[in-house]
Amino acid sequence: MKKNTMSYKIGQYTIFAGPATILFIGVVVLPFIYGLYLTFTSWDGVSVEKPFVGLENYIAAAQDAVFWQALGRTAFYTVIAVIFVNLVAFGLAYLVTSGIKGQNFFRAGFFIPNLIGGIVLGYVWKFVFNRALVSIGQAISFGPLSTSWLATPDGAMLCLIIVSVWQYAGYMMLIYVAGFMSVSKSLMEAAEIDGCTQSQATFYVTVPLMRSSFVQCLFLTLTRCFMVYDVNLSLTKGEPFGSSVLAAMHVYNQAFTYRRYGTGQAEALILFIVCAVVGITQVYIGKKGEVEA
Repeated sequence: MKKNTMSYKIGQYTIFAGPATILFIGVVVLPFIYGLYLTFTSWDGVSVEKPFVGLENYIAAAQDAVFWQALGRTAFYTVIAVIFVNLVAFGLAYLVTSGIKGQNFFRAGFFIPNLIGGIVLGYVWKFVFNRALVSIGQAISFGPLSTSWLATPDGAMLCLIIVSVWQYAGYMMLIYVAGFMSVSKSLMEAAEIDGCTQSQATFYVTVPLMRSSFVQCLFLTLTRCFMVYDVNLSLTKGEPFGSSVLAAMHVYNQAFTYRRYGTGQAEALILFIVCAVVGITQVYIGKKGEVEA
């Protein structure tokens, strides 16, 4: 069989990419289409019948003030978390590529939090905030630590941000490490010969050449933070008084707790569209700047 024929190409694709394509269609494409169909029904998640209701679920989602509050809360959490995750990750990457002793050990240590599941991570930090820090605060009579931060709305959101930064920073650090290592040392040496200090060379030479790393890290942190659920569930459960319910948790509650599966699916689709638009816009702007650079 000739290699440039269509049948040969189809056969090669089927052998090497066919299983992955089938899995992708079965796990991603078909469930997405089925979920889109459910947005036009009043299914309760249990019954056999799925009455068609047209656009009623989208109208209900648009009128759901609690959903929009959760979405706004998610946007606030995402902005703060993305900024601090990337600042911490960049700082850690700079540290472990600066030639300090034991830098490989530090790389592994900083990455470990990302390997812990979100549910387990939430329960561990819940113990830290409710017991460990409170005991220390009471022992040293330090007011801010004498009561659990999870007991107040602002404190619960702060705890979510702290845990997210601790979890994601190590993974983003590896991407920034790859960015640092991709910059030729000769460029840094040339900048220092021209009179730049090490910090100036990093800011004016290294950082602009790491634009692709920034684009990737921003995209990953944006999408992860917008869709976060596991840490939100195990750390705060949306408390106190529903003040820390993020969008993904609200969607889950609509579908599986209140048995309004159609409305929950409609709100999930809205959340997906918002996340996709924000992510694609960020990547487009970043890539455009990368080309111009």
